[in-house]
Amino acid sequence: MSRTYTIGELAREFGVTARALRFYEDKLLLDPERDGMNRIYSARDRARLNLVLRGKRVGFSLSEIKSMLDLYDLKDAQRAQLRTSRDKFRRQLSVLERQRQDLEDAILELKTGLAWIAERLPEQDDGEDEAIPAPSAAVTRLKTRQRGRM
Repeated sequence: MSRTYTIGELAREFGVTARALRFYEDKLLLDPERDGMNRIYSARDRARLNLVLRGKRVGFSLSEIKSMLDLYDLKDAQRAQLRTSRDKFRRQLSVLERQRQDLEDAILELKTGLAWIAERLPEQDDGEDEAIPAPSAAVTRLKTRQRGRM
C-alpha cells in the first residue's frame, strides 16, 4: 500500500497552510481521497504539491502549473508534458533574466543617485556614516546599456 498523508502532515512538511492545500484542491491541482470529512493525500498529491510550490517559486501562474501537470496523464511517456514544460521553462527563464537585468540597472541608478547626492551634501544630515560607493565605472556601464536599449 502506498504512503498517504493528512492535510496537517503535508502542510507542515511544505510550510503551507491547510487553507492553501484546500485552495489548490479547489483549483484542481490536488485530488485527495475522502474519508468522511478527512482528506487523504496520496504520494501523487504530495509530488504534485511539490511541483506546484516549485512552479510558484519561479513565477509560474497556477493555471500554467496546472496545464503542465495535467499533461502527465497523457499516455505518451510524458513527451507532451516534457516538451510543454521545456518551452514554458525557457520563456520563464528569459523573463526572469530580463527582470534581473532591470533590477541590476535600478540598483545602479540608486547607487549613482546616492553618490551624486553625497557629492553635494558633504555633511550627512541623517546621521548615517555609511560610505556610498563611487559610481564611476558603473555609471559608464549603465549609460552604455541604456543606449543599447534605445
